[in-house]
Amino acid sequence: MRNKVSLLILLLVLSITTNSTAQSTLKKQVDSLFVIASSGELKYRDLVKPTIEELASLGSVIVPILVDKLDTKSARERLTVNNIFKAIGAGAVPYLITSLKNPNGLIVQRVCTALGDIKDSSAVDALIAIADHSRWQVRDQAIGSVGDIADNKADDAVLFAFNDEIGQVRKSAAVSSGKMKILESVQLLIHQLGDDFYGARMSAAEALLKLDSTYIAESLGDSLFSQNSFVSSLGCQILGKIKTDIAIDILYQTFHTSTGSLKLSAALALLEADSTDLCGFQDEIMSAGFDKFSSLKLKSVLQASDTESDK
Repeated sequence: MRNKVSLLILLLVLSITTNSTAQSTLKKQVDSLFVIASSGELKYRDLVKPTIEELASLGSVIVPILVDKLDTKSARERLTVNNIFKAIGAGAVPYLITSLKNPNGLIVQRVCTALGDIKDSSAVDALIAIADHSRWQVRDQAIGSVGDIADNKADDAVLFAFNDEIGQVRKSAAVSSGKMKILESVQLLIHQLGDDFYGARMSAAEALLKLDSTYIAESLGDSLFSQNSFVSSLGCQILGKIKTDIAIDILYQTFHTSTGSLKLSAALALLEADSTDLCGFQDEIMSAGFDKFSSLKLKSVLQASDTESDK
């Protein structure tokens, strides 16, 4: 079957190139195969995967040719290049590392992404070295890629990125902290719950849920009364998802010692954390004198819990 596919690919390559003599050069061979591998045309549909495999089998010698294609405006072509790099694997890494010095920032950015997809730890030092690149998209991808590789050698670079002026870079720092289990990032993540950028806030919340739950709960307990309402609200939500005894205790104390939006946030989180009312908080919460709109929110959480328990 593979012989038939290879033969068909060869015939298609010959039909794409008009000069069969020039077809003997590596670049023309790669370019011709790449047309098939990155094509969205129906006639090539069954040939895309075997052509990518065919290109990857040529090895690291084709990496420079493919790097030159990384400034393409086509998302399909970009994805195809990355898929070929992943298929080549560690063999593609040395030249990709060299390509991080390319003067074209767009290519550097996309090389970072490719290195993160390959997940070879030999690329970490080079990614750290460009984590302060003048182009924020490069910083974003470099920090994201060290998170994908998950080598704690890059902890300091990730922690430093929390101070970046660009929200997308701070978001990548949060995501990578969660993937890399960087416990030293906890206070930075809690602070980022109040970030102006929605993506950075929500990524920080998700990252905190991946770290040690006891330490996170204790750390959040001191932050729920923050003047930043995002920190208070998201902090309660995180405790509600943690659902440990200490998380529930903190929420219950907050519910009793707070007013307004924080009291509501603590109540909502308590209902989620103890959806079966093992602690007997539901009646107390529902009779706490919340306004009509807040009461509707509380009832909605209870209804959702009842629906989930019936499944």
